[in-house]
Amino acid sequence: MSRFTRFTLLPSLQETLTEKAIVTPTDIQDRVLPALLAGRSVVGVAETGGGKTLAYALPVLHQLKSLEDAGEPVSLDSQPRAAVIVPTRELGEQVARVFKLFTHTTRLRVRTVLGGTTFDVAKRNITGPFEILVATPGRLVKLLERGLVNLGDVRILVFDEVDQMLDQGFLPDANCIVKACPPQRQMALFSATVSPAVQQLISTLFADAEVIRSDGHHKVVASLTTTNRTVINGKRLPVLETLLAQAVKGGTLIFTNTREQCDTLAQELKTKGHDCAIYRGEMDKLERRSNLKAFREGHVDLLISTDLASRGLDVEHVGRVINYHLPQQMENYLHRVGRTARAGRPGEVINFVTERDQPLVSQLASVQAAPRGAKVRL
Repeated sequence: MSRFTRFTLLPSLQETLTEKAIVTPTDIQDRVLPALLAGRSVVGVAETGGGKTLAYALPVLHQLKSLEDAGEPVSLDSQPRAAVIVPTRELGEQVARVFKLFTHTTRLRVRTVLGGTTFDVAKRNITGPFEILVATPGRLVKLLERGLVNLGDVRILVFDEVDQMLDQGFLPDANCIVKACPPQRQMALFSATVSPAVQQLISTLFADAEVIRSDGHHKVVASLTTTNRTVINGKRLPVLETLLAQAVKGGTLIFTNTREQCDTLAQELKTKGHDCAIYRGEMDKLERRSNLKAFREGHVDLLISTDLASRGLDVEHVGRVINYHLPQQMENYLHRVGRTARAGRPGEVINFVTERDQPLVSQLASVQAAPRGAKVRL
């Protein structure tokens, strides 16, 4: 069995790994770490919850701290040496937290410029010298256009959860960001799935990169239990009430397909006396952020969402995912169910199945993972 100690990571990083009891790398970490540590550009494809963040965070930290130890510290203001591009503010905050697990020993500085915050906050965040920038693409491009941040010293550029970014028309911003970096920079791209749009980006910007796929890519993790519940004549609510009466360890994330379905279900549940919150597009960003925080901290046990919550979010205590309305695409299904059974923990997904869902249901057996040992994933 592989262990993190086999990698040529700095003692300060190994110290934190030991302190946090992060011992055994996941499949994607085991494959990506040697390539990135050797300075090669990579495309990493791994199942949701497979540990992609740590797969690139450790090499980034190792490379930048090694430069500092060699007498080349960052000294210029607003000029990072690593940039991590993420699709959403929520994912950006999660990525920054993973990096900051290691900054008390490395003393490297992590800054964020994320959508959903004011431009003044973004400008303040990038003042002074720092090593690592975590950014959403739109906000970063605006800062570049105004000359407020300089990517001319970037040694490694990472695009995370690319499949979600491309849904938002990210390609022009990606080209702008790449051109702002030195031509010899190392690059990494990570995605849970490879859609035609992702493949186009890989062919355009990552033609020379090493493509690394985990054994479990395009499958659900082995610690996930799946149950299909047949819904007759569209009567979903009675089935849901029966499930909610059953005790479950952790919160329950319920997916619908549209914003209208999300709002309707939330209102119906509140009428029945169930405390719940919603998380969807086209709602006040502060309210959405507050609802996610309440769910993440366990103040609310039910979160009703659209596919907005299906990608990138890591909420540790999600014990159950309910597909109140199943998606039409397998790609969306994999992202949804990846919100539970993370970090080797058990999880449950319950699918509400109608006759129109049979094409998707017939494919589910092909995405079940073979059993494997639990591993720590960040």
